[in-house]
This record gives sequence, C-alpha cells and structure tokens, in this order.
Amino acid sequence: MTVLRLDPSTKAVAGGRVLVGGSPLRIIKLSATGARLFAQWASGTPVGDRPHHRRLAEKLTLAGMVHPIYPEAKLTPQDVTVVVPVRDHADRLTGLLSRLTDVRETLVVDDGSAVPVPHAVDRHPVARGPAAARNTGWRKVTTELVAFLDADTRPEPGWLGPLLAQFEDPAVVAVAPRVRSAPGDGTLSRYERLLSSLDMGATPAQVRPRGRITYLPTAALVVRTSALQAIHGFDEDLRFGEDVDLIWRLVDAGGSVRYEPESEVVHEPRTTWRAWLKQRHDYGTSAAPLAKRHGRQALAPVRVSGWTALAWLALAAGRPKTAVAIGLGTAALLPRKLKPLDVPSKEALGIALRGHVAAGRYLADALTGAWGPAAVPLLALSRRGRRVLALAYARHLLDWARTRPDIDPLRWLLARAADDFAYGTGVWRGCLREEEPGPLIPDLSNWPTRRPPPPSPEPLRGTASIRKRL
Repeated sequence: MTVLRLDPSTKAVAGGRVLVGGSPLRIIKLSATGARLFAQWASGTPVGDRPHHRRLAEKLTLAGMVHPIYPEAKLTPQDVTVVVPVRDHADRLTGLLSRLTDVRETLVVDDGSAVPVPHAVDRHPVARGPAAARNTGWRKVTTELVAFLDADTRPEPGWLGPLLAQFEDPAVVAVAPRVRSAPGDGTLSRYERLLSSLDMGATPAQVRPRGRITYLPTAALVVRTSALQAIHGFDEDLRFGEDVDLIWRLVDAGGSVRYEPESEVVHEPRTTWRAWLKQRHDYGTSAAPLAKRHGRQALAPVRVSGWTALAWLALAAGRPKTAVAIGLGTAALLPRKLKPLDVPSKEALGIALRGHVAAGRYLADALTGAWGPAAVPLLALSRRGRRVLALAYARHLLDWARTRPDIDPLRWLLARAADDFAYGTGVWRGCLREEEPGPLIPDLSNWPTRRPPPPSPEPLRGTASIRKRL
C-alpha cells in the first residue's frame, strides 16, 4: 500500500482543515473527513483502497504537497531497455555498460563519431544531435520502459528500484533520478558538485512548467515507451533544450512526471572553465526556441506580481519608504482574499511577505542572468546602479554563508557571476537568432486589470475542493 511523505513546503493550518504548500503554492481547504485522512497519512498510515481516499491522495500528489512511496514495484529491470547516445569518447562506455547488466538490453547509438563506436547498434553517418540519436535508439525498444543514459554517467547500485516503483501509478509516464556531478579536487569540480545544472536537489517533486522543478535532464531519465510513441519522441530540430521540450510535451499530453532523488546517477562534469562556460552559454540559447514552441510565459525570466516588482523597483530607485508601503499594503490585502479558504490572517500575511522576499531573489536572478548582458554594464555606469548590482550579487554570498562550500567566498562569487553571465549571453544570442524576445520579457501577473484564473470547479469527496493558485 502507498505511503505518503510530506513535501517540506506543506503546512497544515486552521486545525488541520487547510493545507498550504506545493509548487506553485496552493491552498486546499479540506472537509473534516479529508483533514482526518491527511493527519493519518502524515503520521505514516498507508493510503486506503477506497476511491475517495485515492482521489484525495492523487490530488495532493499532483499539487506537489505529498510524494508517494511504494513498497514494491511490479516492473523489474528486465522491463527496461537502456539507450545511450554517444559521439566520440567511446572510452566512456566501458564504465557505464558494466553497470547495466541487469536490464533487458542496452542500445548504443553512434551519432557520427569520427571513429565508429564498436558497441553501437546503429550509427548516424553524420552527427545529427542527441535528440536524433535518442530517437533512433528508443524506436528499436520493445520493453515497456526505456531509460536514457548519457555515456558519461555512472548509475549508483540499485538506481532503478526507486524509479520503477513510481510507475506503480499508471498516470506516471516519466521519472528521473538525481544526477550528481562526480567529486573532484579542482574549484570547478567542487562548484559543479554543488550547483550542477543537471542536479535537481534532494527533494522529490512533481515536475511541471512553473513548478519548483520545471524539467528533467535526459542525461538520466526513464520513460514509458508508449508515452514516447504518443508524442513522437524528441524534437530533432532542437540542438539544446530537447529534454525540457520532451518533459513539457509529456505533461501537456496528460502524463505525470516525477523526480525521485532516492535514485542517484553520477556524471562527469566539464574539465575546463572554457568548456563549462560554453556549455552554460549553449543551454541559454535554447530559451528562445522553447518559447516559440511553448509560449512566452513558460520561458519568462521572472514571474512575480506586478505590485511586488513595483516595490522592488522603488527600493532600487532609492525610495525605501515607498517600497515598504507598497509591500505592506499589498500584503495586507491577502488575508481578506484568502478568508473564504479559512486561512488564518497571520498565515496569509506570512505568505504575502515571504512572497515579496522570494520575488527579490527571482528579480536578482533575472537581473544578472537573462538580463545580465545588457543590465550589468548599464547599471555599472552609475553609483546607484552599482549598489543595485551589489545587492543582486550579495545573494551568492548569502548562499555561500548558508552552505559553506569548499570554495573560498571570492572564487565562489566569481564562479556564480560567470555562470549567470554565460547563460545570459546564450539567452540573448538565441533571442536574436530566433527573433523571439519572450525569454527576456517578465511575467508580471496579478495586476488589477488581469483577472486570476477561477478556482477548480470539480467536486472531490473528502474535501471541500476550493483551491487557489498564488
């Protein structure tokens, strides 16, 4: 029977009748029966077999408030075929293939290597990109599941078990492990160990656009073969960002995608700063093509309330009193808006204030990242602008103080700044090439002229299904 673990963001208030949490933040008002069930599940009681129990558990799972733990999986490694795309560097395959002896089959696809890869089951005469290589591989698969692994990855022992268990939910179409950078002695290796773009962290998640985790890297990903068939696999026109596109199309097709960090795969990071900066730049170039396919809002560099943005703009302009007035004024309105959900006023006020603070981080990320190639030089020209930049970059030093990485503060700050700038230049390059400005345009939601979406109208036994997305 399924056991639920609470997401760290989930909090029960109003005597357990109201749940706050998930990603994006949601508020769910429970009936007395729903509150009693949630309290039991939070203490470790398995979810029952009654339909309304399962529906409530599914609702909370999809909201990202809880994460399911399955005692065992019916699927086994023999239900999995591994596809490994490779171009040159055939020497990397030895360490990977020796760890895949329990799966049904491993298919290596040579994407136009200068020297043909000896283990390959198929070979492209010229390089067509990782999306094409993965498509060539999975179309030969006859098992229920296909696992994509890059040649420079090394699955940890038992890596498939936690992933296979998630497929006990028939709605789940894809699951990814945690992909951690291999330990190393240099500054770059230590930095990548902590902040690799492939590492989604230690907390499980429901993956969706605008969620806490919005995509999964296909460096390590397990997918239902039928789901790949339904969406025709990877978009081969995308040289970068094909993994983001795949995940979003799986979600758009109605599938559930999960991240399960109990499973780990190690990958080899770039070995030089130049190669690493190029990789970050290349990742940035994918934003504009993705915006064309999935809409500008999906790739907005920052998504905050317009009032929140106005408060931070006032602070940046040297008007702290105005900023505080806007922040406190808008925060004071939220308790009244959330009163129908029985959210205590103190909790509602806390939600608003935490939202304002978090928005400052998002705006700083955009300022030095996507907007950085233009914003940083312009702000550096004035004293006030330099103060704004100092405030924005200070978040990296706060991160250093919080995590105490094995890197001195100066090198940490320089690496973070270089990371931001390399990605930002890639975003600008992609926008200019595609003539698509979407990844540079903020999404300032909740202005008075923009009406929020109505609450979900569907009834749910065990809950008074009133939900608001914030």
